[in-house]
Amino acid sequence: MQLNFKKLGSGKPLIILHGLFGSADNWFSISKELKDNFTLYLVDQRNHGDSPQSDEWNYDVMVEDLKELMDHEGLKKAFLMGHSMGGKTAMNFALKYPEKVEKLIVADIAPRYYAVHHQSILEGLNSLDLTEIQSRKDADDELAKYIPEIGVRQFLLKSLGRDSDGFVWKINLPVITENINEVGTALPDGKSFTGPTLFLAGSNSSYVQQSDLDDIDKFFPNNEVEFIADAGHWLHAEQPDAVVEEIRRFLK
Repeated sequence: MQLNFKKLGSGKPLIILHGLFGSADNWFSISKELKDNFTLYLVDQRNHGDSPQSDEWNYDVMVEDLKELMDHEGLKKAFLMGHSMGGKTAMNFALKYPEKVEKLIVADIAPRYYAVHHQSILEGLNSLDLTEIQSRKDADDELAKYIPEIGVRQFLLKSLGRDSDGFVWKINLPVITENINEVGTALPDGKSFTGPTLFLAGSNSSYVQQSDLDDIDKFFPNNEVEFIADAGHWLHAEQPDAVVEEIRRFLK
């Protein structure tokens, strides 16, 4: 699948993959701070953003989507970074195609299995009747019945687009809802990536814990783990300066 992406900057290639319900735009402000040092590829993963939609959605196909993008762009090797679901894609890619990853950055996700925990979000998104929505405020008011956190709602509503008929989801909501178990899948045993790897975790997030460190060592023996102070799961939005500083330090 040919993925949509934004390309900017100059220097060694750095590919950035967003998380579940997100898009390439989530990392645009970070990329503006890095564009003088790297050629950035901000990627919409399948069923997200402006990339094609498909009934097939799992890490195996998302890894091959990334391989196709690199081949199409003539990238033999690149720095690779992913957040949450994008971090799982990046980890799986590094295990399968280690020769194509110069350094790996994984943002607030570990190699282990995660139980489904997006039920209220999916319930809220699926409750919206887009034919009845007249404005983004209407959508926000409806989502508030299921999702009290305004920041989470604002993030989700970035995937609400418009066409000639009205509002449309830019995410493939039916396929994501049906296959949500795929997001939490653990990395497959039997392989490791020995290249330099940085795990960035939000100190206020529960996604990466001390108990995950042995698992990280098993799959990525050449690793560093850094906890970003005063940051939750969306660490790049909550502490962008600290995230940019860590990226620059690790990739210099």
